[in-house]
Amino acid sequence: MSKLHWTARAVILALLAFVIFGPIANMLIWAFTEIWYFPAKLPQEWGFKFWERVFRPQGNSVEALGNSIIIALLTVCASMAIAVPAGLALGRGKLPWRPVLLLLFLLPQAFPAIAVQMNIARIFYSLGLNGTFPGVVMVHTIQGIVFSVWIATAAFSAIDSEMEEAAANLGASGLTTFRTITLPLAFPGIMASAVFVFLISLDEFTGTFFVGIPDITTLPILLYNAAKEGNYQIASITALIILIPSVLFMLIIERFLRADMLAKFGQ
Repeated sequence: MSKLHWTARAVILALLAFVIFGPIANMLIWAFTEIWYFPAKLPQEWGFKFWERVFRPQGNSVEALGNSIIIALLTVCASMAIAVPAGLALGRGKLPWRPVLLLLFLLPQAFPAIAVQMNIARIFYSLGLNGTFPGVVMVHTIQGIVFSVWIATAAFSAIDSEMEEAAANLGASGLTTFRTITLPLAFPGIMASAVFVFLISLDEFTGTFFVGIPDITTLPILLYNAAKEGNYQIASITALIILIPSVLFMLIIERFLRADMLAKFGQ
């Protein structure tokens, strides 16, 4: 039974590894493939020809990467401007209907993204925001604020109130207490929230597709166009460009999100 048990575990772990790393391995193969015809199991020719095509000026990848980073940074600023005060009020304040308010921030995720973004695009068109950076940033912020507010709320909720009370007893004002006690303790959670919003914006496709194109092109749009044309090499290279910062930033999030903070989600 013990041997059977370990065999079953090994098979399950192998299947999980295949499901997780199989697509990534296939993407890596296509990124360095120059010629690969059926029924060959592996590419007949390897090289960097398509990398040169991606990064040449006519490939628009550098411009798309710049647009993606600028939009993501602006989305982080817009989301944090809302998430920090909202997280402070929801995490430290005694607001009535607090669970309902938290639930309201989840509403954008309760409906199909295509339907939401399509109607936003119609509204933005009437306001002249289609095809503009502010319009794309706003639609990305709608997606990012869902997670940023909840993470910021959890970060502020995890702070021990006795430390704030001790600072107040020593004569510190409310602003001083917030600046020297509350904000530094909540800073790791706020940073995790900012990184999370950055990654969401970097990977966002639907909102950019309906609001930004054809005037604004980001990496996900470039990836979609390459995949639609059947150019798997260009699509795989573009996906790798998106994947690298995503993996690095997810490691950063893992360092910032503490167990006591995660325990406060939804409370």
